[in-house]
Amino acid sequence: MADSTTSSHPAPQPPADPARPVYVIGAGPGGLAVAYALRARGIRAVVLEKSDRVGSSWRGHYDRLHLHTTRRLSGLPGLPIPRRFGRWVSRDDVVRYLEKYAEHHRLEIVTGVEVSRVERTPDGTGWLLRASGGRELTGAAVVVATGHNHTPRVPSWPGRDTFTGEFLHAREYRDAKPYAGRDVLVVGAGNTGTEIAVDLAEGGAARVRVAVRTVPHIVRRSTAGWAAQYTGVLVRRLPTALVDRLARPMARLGVPDLAEHGLPRPDTGLYSRVREGAIPVQDVGFIDAVRTGTVEVVASVERFEDGEVVLADGSRVTPDALIAATGYARGLESLVGHLGVLDDRGRPVVRGPRTPDGAPGLYFTGYTNPISGMLRELARDAVRIAAAVAKHGTGRVSRLPG
Repeated sequence: MADSTTSSHPAPQPPADPARPVYVIGAGPGGLAVAYALRARGIRAVVLEKSDRVGSSWRGHYDRLHLHTTRRLSGLPGLPIPRRFGRWVSRDDVVRYLEKYAEHHRLEIVTGVEVSRVERTPDGTGWLLRASGGRELTGAAVVVATGHNHTPRVPSWPGRDTFTGEFLHAREYRDAKPYAGRDVLVVGAGNTGTEIAVDLAEGGAARVRVAVRTVPHIVRRSTAGWAAQYTGVLVRRLPTALVDRLARPMARLGVPDLAEHGLPRPDTGLYSRVREGAIPVQDVGFIDAVRTGTVEVVASVERFEDGEVVLADGSRVTPDALIAATGYARGLESLVGHLGVLDDRGRPVVRGPRTPDGAPGLYFTGYTNPISGMLRELARDAVRIAAAVAKHGTGRVSRLPG
């Protein structure tokens, strides 16, 4: 006889709480800013970070790095960067600021959790995140903020395995000490490559060369106290062709002609290049290093043969070390590529408060490199994303008590 406390039919269960948190993937500046902006609206946001600390990408940058944007225009919402950090904030101080930001705003951050895939929930009312340790997390909305510099990108140069010197991506570079007295080739003339080249030259490398495929636009980080970022903010919404025209005479006035040193003035417009994803090089000593010959400009790398580096002009060099400052991939394909939300270059089709067609509640921040400053735009995006979640997630998102 069945026990009187049991039944052949399960007892009715209370309905599941439909309210779910917003999951933010990545505890860098973008993710932290969004988490705060959501919290400020009373929405529960849970930040998932694969490393063991916030700001892991910033911790991995080279020692010399300082922001190229001003302290005043680089703070995240709800907490300015301390004045004592100076106008151009160092890498270590950026990390200190991010730690303080998370603590000050009491953000809910779970470290050591890597999200591998984001999918719609079976009922279509939210998002399912598959994460390390077999976790399956359900959120009302998801903000992807894994960062612009996610996966190091190295060209598939023919014959690279024949190179017997030291080979590393710029992400692995810390300082010039290991390269004192050595011949170093830096490949790539963006902000990272040019700054590493200057660091090497000042740090005692015997010879420093920079291999350039596309001549960069170079601007002074600051002229008579006027930061280049200020100009970027003023012109960012002007027509591209107009900004291109305005930039040409400004470049001639502010930057010397380096053609005899291998860097002619670019034949494409500055803002046109920005629209394609190429931010101008902010000069922090590169111009003087090229003019004095402490940094030499050479042609781009074509291939490797018998341990030598073959350049596009046919010349060959045999450096002791090669540092590939060749950029990063966003690394979003495995995470969200199956959702049809990326373009042919692996970038989100929309960002900020907009969500892709067919993916309501999925937001992206930090996947462009705007002329007005990355941190400034992350801060603005965070506020807009929070407003969008508050507007469209009513009744589904988990609210903070009080």
